[in-house]
Amino acid sequence: MKNNITRRDFLNGVALGTGASMLAPLELLAQDASAAATNYYPPTLTGLRGSHVGSFEVMHALAWGGAKPESYRELGEHYDLVVVGAGVSGLAAARFWQKRMGEDAKILLLDNHDDFGGHAKRNEFHHDGQMLMSIGGAVNLEAPTNYSKIASGLLDDLGIDLDAMRANMSPGWGIGGSESIMTMPGDDGRVNVRANWSLAMLGSGDFESAVRELPLPAQERDKLVEFLGGHDYLEDLSLGDRYAYIQSTPYVEFLTEKVGFAPSTISIFFPIPIILFGAAVPRLTVLEAFYIGCSGVQGMGWLGQTAADLMTSSMDDYEALYFPDGNSSATRLLVNKLIPGVAPDGTGFDNVAVARFDYGNLDRSGNAVRLRLNSTAVGVREADGTVAVDYVQDGNAVSVTSDHCIMACYNSVIPYICPQLPESQKEALLYPEKVPLVWNNVVLNNGRALAKLGSSQFLCPNDPNAVITTAPHTVTGGNQPPQSPDAPVVLFMMTAPMVETDGSDTNRDLWLKARHQLYTKPFAAYEQEIRDQLQEILGKHGFNHETDIAAITVNRWPHGYAHEYMTLDDGPWEQGQAPHELGRAQFGRISIANSDSEARAYLDAAIDAAWRAVAEQASG
Repeated sequence: MKNNITRRDFLNGVALGTGASMLAPLELLAQDASAAATNYYPPTLTGLRGSHVGSFEVMHALAWGGAKPESYRELGEHYDLVVVGAGVSGLAAARFWQKRMGEDAKILLLDNHDDFGGHAKRNEFHHDGQMLMSIGGAVNLEAPTNYSKIASGLLDDLGIDLDAMRANMSPGWGIGGSESIMTMPGDDGRVNVRANWSLAMLGSGDFESAVRELPLPAQERDKLVEFLGGHDYLEDLSLGDRYAYIQSTPYVEFLTEKVGFAPSTISIFFPIPIILFGAAVPRLTVLEAFYIGCSGVQGMGWLGQTAADLMTSSMDDYEALYFPDGNSSATRLLVNKLIPGVAPDGTGFDNVAVARFDYGNLDRSGNAVRLRLNSTAVGVREADGTVAVDYVQDGNAVSVTSDHCIMACYNSVIPYICPQLPESQKEALLYPEKVPLVWNNVVLNNGRALAKLGSSQFLCPNDPNAVITTAPHTVTGGNQPPQSPDAPVVLFMMTAPMVETDGSDTNRDLWLKARHQLYTKPFAAYEQEIRDQLQEILGKHGFNHETDIAAITVNRWPHGYAHEYMTLDDGPWEQGQAPHELGRAQFGRISIANSDSEARAYLDAAIDAAWRAVAEQASG
């Protein structure tokens, strides 16, 4: 099976295809050990990205079959710190170590991908003489005013100006907020209904008019109006029984058995939950669904209506700040701090988005900090007062040593890389199942069809891509977003694979099934889904996918968001005994830093984890 996966991904991932409307296929560029090839610039690669060909085969061979090299060539390189993983946590750990130990501290970062940043992936396009960019992975700075002192301090160190980010965003742009279009197939073709759906789903504003336009049976529309209007479906329960019910009952069951919706109607509640919880959406309790803004809380009596009113008013206070390439700009700022000469002089917050990084400088021998791409760690162990780190780069098995090591990769691979760990810790590390996701970016020659529709945000129940918007409309980092409908535009399309279940699957089971689906789905299938969906939504407004699509990048993340605990399937555990807490325990000269270790899939969680790991090693 492993060979089939590798062959399929290779054939479908290295090129966009042969359609005349495509950009010219881009070959996967070979890289020498120092990443010195002058034409090596992975942000512009299209086709199948994210967990791309070459990034997972070595680890799958180890984790699935126990296969690893029999011997390693020692490079004679010794470092103060080796960091396995150059995502947010790994880069932040390197920066914290550098700040604590001095600019001369020798640090090596290893990453299995062909680019740094981990999930903070950048998709960069050049079309008609313009640079376009979008989000390939980690999306935003969410609620940054609530960050810890440590995480806020790192943003300050990088020169990230939150006030400027707020001012730079175009009013009305956002994911799942403001006015959007609910788009569904109807009897006479696609029906696009524009409304402020975030508020409408909480029974605010003229929600009834919007509901009446949806292509649903009249009886379902009537039920939906009643439901959004605040009807109480649990009125026969006492307050205590009501609370027990919403804590222990799947939201899908509530919508089906208490409200009486048909399955085809229920799907309208899930575009946003799908991009948050992926295939485990059926395992959300009623209370968890309410917590993320799903409909129905307004029907929980006077207390529920009060909560709905508070949620409606709090939407104005909710804050998510965006770089034009998602959190990639944050990791680029980190790399710029760590490695002088990797970016042009004067690169900083004001121009980082448009700066071209020199990947040939990432791993130069004279650097105190070196970042080595296409390098999969397969062995980390303590030996004779040091840490030996074995890895495979471009088919070569090599080894370095260090005084300390921070594992800033996925929890689930650490037991295979660090066999010395106690069995109980390995078990805890293997517990979380990350949420599989797919983020697609599509370059359109122009935005005229969007202008005719009057919106660039779409909620798409039952479609392959659950949420569609444009790339962040911000000038942060020097970005120049489209200024007219005639300008090229990048559509950002978000989804997660959904899988069949007989009702017995846990969240972990569903995410595992979804992950397998991602690995076996070829680029051509993603491409066809994207083309068909956009043609249905935009076709009546002058869009033609054969001539109007200039490029497609599919960012698949089989190991996506960190596992955040869900009531039906996780715990409860006593404080300090949850899997993420047991799994992150320091093991001598080895510490663990990633969002898995915080059980929170957020930028600040990754940063806080890095600080903890550095503090552990620095005090040892």
